[in-house]
Parts: sequence; structure tokens; C-alpha cells
Amino acid sequence: MTISIWRYSHLILAISSSLFILLASVTGIILAFEPISNQLKPYAVQNGETLSLATTISALQTEYNELINIEIDNNNFVSASVITKDGDNETFYINPFTGKKIGELIEKAPIFKFATNLHRSLFLKSTGRAIIGIVSFLLLLMAITGVVLIAKRQGGALKFFSKIVKEAFNQYYHIIIGRYTLIPIIIVTITGVYLSLEKFSLLPSEKIAHQFPDESFAETQKLDVSDFQIFQNTTLEEVEHLEFPFSDDIEDYFTLKLKDKEILVNQFSGAIISNQKKPLITQASNFSFVLHTGQGSVWWSLVLLLTCIAILFFIYSGFAMSIRRTKNRVVPKNKFKKDESEYIILIGSETGSTFRLANAFFNALLETGKTVFITELNKYSSFKKAKHLIVFTSTYGEGEAPTNASNFEKLVHSINQTNTIQYAVVGFGSLAYPDYCKYAIMVDAMLQLHQNFIPTIPLQKINNQSFSDFNVWVKTWSESQGLKLDIKEPVSRIDSKKQITFQLVERTAINKDQSFLLHLKPNKKIKFQSGDLLSIYPENNTVERLYSIAKLDDNVLLSIKKHEFGLVSNFFNTLNINDMITACIKLNAEFYIPKKAKEVVMICNGTGIAPFLGMLNDETKLTKKYLFWGGRTKASLKIYAPLIDRAFYSKGLSGFYVSFSQEENQKKYVQNLIMEQAVIISRVLKTGGVIMICGSVAMQNGVLAVLDDITSMELNLPLSAFQDNNQIKTDCY
Repeated sequence: MTISIWRYSHLILAISSSLFILLASVTGIILAFEPISNQLKPYAVQNGETLSLATTISALQTEYNELINIEIDNNNFVSASVITKDGDNETFYINPFTGKKIGELIEKAPIFKFATNLHRSLFLKSTGRAIIGIVSFLLLLMAITGVVLIAKRQGGALKFFSKIVKEAFNQYYHIIIGRYTLIPIIIVTITGVYLSLEKFSLLPSEKIAHQFPDESFAETQKLDVSDFQIFQNTTLEEVEHLEFPFSDDIEDYFTLKLKDKEILVNQFSGAIISNQKKPLITQASNFSFVLHTGQGSVWWSLVLLLTCIAILFFIYSGFAMSIRRTKNRVVPKNKFKKDESEYIILIGSETGSTFRLANAFFNALLETGKTVFITELNKYSSFKKAKHLIVFTSTYGEGEAPTNASNFEKLVHSINQTNTIQYAVVGFGSLAYPDYCKYAIMVDAMLQLHQNFIPTIPLQKINNQSFSDFNVWVKTWSESQGLKLDIKEPVSRIDSKKQITFQLVERTAINKDQSFLLHLKPNKKIKFQSGDLLSIYPENNTVERLYSIAKLDDNVLLSIKKHEFGLVSNFFNTLNINDMITACIKLNAEFYIPKKAKEVVMICNGTGIAPFLGMLNDETKLTKKYLFWGGRTKASLKIYAPLIDRAFYSKGLSGFYVSFSQEENQKKYVQNLIMEQAVIISRVLKTGGVIMICGSVAMQNGVLAVLDDITSMELNLPLSAFQDNNQIKTDCY
């Protein structure tokens, strides 16, 4: 229930303020260029900020009859208002060393005037300012609810920056960009709210109250202004504004406004009459203005520009995800009523992806002539004629129920079934997350403890919506029921624009453990690296398969294991030299060798060696690389040996450690190798090196457990300390 509150809050905030946020973002993009264009003007004098105020005053006195004020803006441009020797009153930018005029004051361009008015008030004056202030606050709330949603999705606040499973473009980059623009968005929204509150005088009012001692009006000898100690000890970097006395009366003072205080100076003696700190509210207002507008900083203006662009992307991707989720969460129209159906299908899904396979199962069951009813877990009820219950559910965050399953546990305990029902539970999730299918496990446990339910087959977990794994479960379940279901795979849309044609230029024969290598040449020049992924849709199939690849001589190298019922592996195995296939490359930057890493340990088993074969033979010779590989038998190594030898000869490989799990005299797993070489592992981590793991998830879990033992024993730190430092990289399946 908690997650639904946060999600709906996030969505409602977005819907209610999207138009105003859109306008604010577009105008924000335009206004971000104003500070940049100002900084490009030639009015900044090198090292001018280190100059003493007295030197600048002296230079101005030489050039002009009378001085009215000096001002230093956020761009560090120095301007002066003066009476010229011709008697004209002028204000312009000056060279603070010479006092000479170097340019006219910058006039705000019409496009910036228009964008400023629209950004601040929507041309609605006070009403518009109030609306923009409220929208800034709503955007702040959206950022907060977004943080909560990401934390829950990743499995806790401590995993906020952990690896994200790329399920879809909008979802993936909504989170990625959201994480890295979070702080700028919070700064922009807080300062926007603050400036709006200031505009409507809703902040505490504090004014500087100068204290005048009795001797401040005493007659004294008049010194030259350039000799005043306060002006000699003050640099232009500290100054905001200096106002000269209006008359020669002793009661008129120099008013010197610095970054943090305001000083009144006797115009005769240069003595400080009053020195008052600026109120905190005033300093906060100035700081908020600079942070919100980027005035004076090209770099911060660029950050604000990218932040506004990111907000536009959030508007697009957020609504796109909501529409997609709504479309996906469509329950088919039931042909039979719930109380006349023998088979009941219940669905729990946060994003709607589980509905695709559940609906396919529903249609297949209907085709056998069975009475079937399908609905969401939250609509669990009494089912008078039900004999079979099938639950398809995903997990959210740290084992939480999906939004449409939040009330299921309460309903199960409060509703009594009139008959005994056989049940089966299928959990959907990703092995990349620690709480893999946790909610499905909880549902299975709930039903096991319920007197009206009897398990048909054990709980089944499906990784990354794998249709092949789901189809295996369907066959197992249907055989237990004496049925023969013809399940049809849901259709996915293929992005043809990203598809590339590859030609098979070399391949190996299948070795003893059914593995083989393919060398694919792209038909056009493309950018990719070892560690990227090859995405392929086999013929007459609409489900994407991903393979980790190596870049070898500008070709794609694949390591494939042929499975008896593997659709893609069997497809690859039928390919002959010069055959063409269509696929695309997906970047996987999180699994690249860091350019500055001095040592890298590569750990893999079976075909997980593929990306490392490319990394060992690339041009990063300055990095020491150690390869740990686990296979079944010595024969399993045969197809990889030439590339490993090549890496040794080119000095791309510093050490190779191999284990065989099915050799009679030396049964050993890759985890055993790692423990034997604990000295290398601990040294690499201690000196800032990286450990990369590729292969099966089962192997990954075993390796991480051993690594944790090594870091705890040798370095007195848990493995998580190095994971947080991005020294552990994984790409497992």
C-alpha cells in the first residue's frame, strides 16, 4: 500500500503541474544562456578582483570630475557611475586598474526579457508569481517522492546508486538521469520557492540598523580617499557596491556594501562609523538568486541548462511510462463469471509487464475449453466452483507487494472458500536485485498455511520475463493437470532503425560442453566495446535475447552454449560462414574496464569469458589483467586457448587461473581459485583496482561470498565497501 501512495502522489503532482513545469523548463533553458553570453563579453579584467578598492578609486579620480558609485556584479564586471570632465553623468564598465571606460552596460536582450517575465510570472503579475512559487514547491515534492520510489525500487536507500536493470528506455533513463540531477533540481526548487516567498514579503524582515557614535560628527582633517585604510585593505573581490557621499557635509558617509556586511565610512578621516553584518535573510536571498539564475558562473549555468532539459525528459518519460503501464495492465474480458469458473488466474504487477504472460496463459487455457476467470490479486474473492488457482506476481523494492496486490494478504485471511483449491505460484523478477521474487515467495507461504489450498507444483521463479523459462513452467503445470497448452509468445515491437546486418566470418566447431565461438562482421562502421551487449530477435520471434560480446579486430565475438531447447543458441548453431544475421549493439558502459585502473581481475565461468577475450586483447596494455575461468573439463578450454595465448604473447594477460568442475583428479570451482589467490585479490582491491565478474548468477553469488570472506580477513572491510566504490562490476545472467 505504501508504494502506491508514493507512486500516485508522484503522478498527481506531475499531472497537476506539468504545463507550468513545461513552461518553466523551456524558459529556464533560454535563460541559462544569459549568464553564459554575459561571461563571454570582454569586460572581465584579469586579476581585477585582487586589486585594492583604494587603487581603483585613485584611478577613477584621475579620469573623472566626480564619482557617484562603484559596483561589481556577479560576473565580476566593474562599473562606475561618474560625472565626466565634460559634465555628463554616465555609467559604464571600467578597467579597475586604469579607471578607463571599456564598454557600455549590458542591456538585456529582448528574448531574455520575454523569457524572464514568462518564467517569473507567466505575464500574470502577482498571480503568476504565486503560481510559479507553488509549482516550484510541487516540483520539490515530486523530487522527494521520486527519491522514495527509486529507493524502494532499488531495495533501500543505501542502494540508491546501485545498478539498475534496463527493462525499458524511458524507465531506465528516468531513474538514471533522476539520480544525477537530484541535487540541482532540489537547489532550483528550494531557491525558486525562497525567491517567491521573498517577493510576497512572507520571510522575516531584517534591516541593517547603523549605530552612530557621538564623535562621528566631529570635525577632523580631510584625508585623500585613496589613503583610507579601509579602502586599502579591501579588495574588489569583497565589494558589491560603494556609494560616494552626496555632499561635503560631515553627516554624509561612504556606504560600502561587502558580500557579508555594510560599512559607513567618514568621508574626512576614513574612520569606520558603523560596521553591521548583513542579515542572514539578505545573504540567503543573494545566494538563492545566484543559485537559481547561474549569474556569474558558466559552469553552474550549464548545470542549470542540463537540469531544465532533464526536467523536460522527466515530463515525457513519466507520462510515457504511465501510459505504457496503463496499456499493459489490461485484463482480458472474461468469458465466464468468477463463480462459474474452474480455473482462477490472479495477477500482481507494478509496471504491467506480468500481464503479458498471464494473458497468454489465460488465452491458452480458454482454447482447451476450460472455464477460466482472470483478475488482479486485489480483487481476490470467494470462488464457488474453483478447483485451481494460478497466481502470477512480481515483486517491488524490498519484497513489497505490487500496487494491485497490496490488499491480497488481508483478503486471503478474511475470505473463506467453500471448497479445497489446488494452487500454483509463478514469481517474476530480476536476479540483479537481492529480493528476487520475494513477494511470490510470501504468497506461496500464505497459501501453504491456508487450510483451503493445496500446492500443485512448487513455486516457479522467472528471471527478466523470460518466455522460454515461462514456457517450461507451463509445460510442467499442464502435464500435472493432464492438459496440453499451446502458449503463444506475446508480440514485442522491434526497433528496426537500430538493427544492423552482421556477416558470419569465422566460427569454431562445437566442443565437448556444447560451446562454440562466432565472429561477426558488421556491415557498417559502428562504435562498441568489449562488455557491450548484442541484442537479437530470432526469426519469427519477438522476444529480445542479449549476449555479452567481445570486440576483436573490429568484429563481434560471441561465445555461445547450445541448449537442447534453446531457440537462439540453436539458431546460431545453424549459421554457416558468410551467413547474415540482423541484430543491434546495446551499450553497457557499466561493464567497461576503467581507463585508470592499474590492475583488473576478471572472473568468469563457461561462456561468460566472451567479453574478457576482447578486453585481454585490446590496447590497454598498461593495465595488468588476471583471468580466473571455471569450466567443466580441459576440453572446454580448447576453443578459447588461441585467444588466451594471443593475449599472453601481446602482454595483455598477466596471469591465468583455471579450474575444472568435472575432471576426475582436479575437481575445482572458480570460487576455490579465488580463495587460493587471495593475495592478488586483496592487493588489487587495496590499490584501487577493479574486479569484473561475468557468467551465471549462481557463480556470481558464490564468488561474491568468497570475495567478502577475503576482504573481511585480509583488509578488515566488508565487500560492500568496495562495491560502493564501484570496484566490483558484474554482468551475470
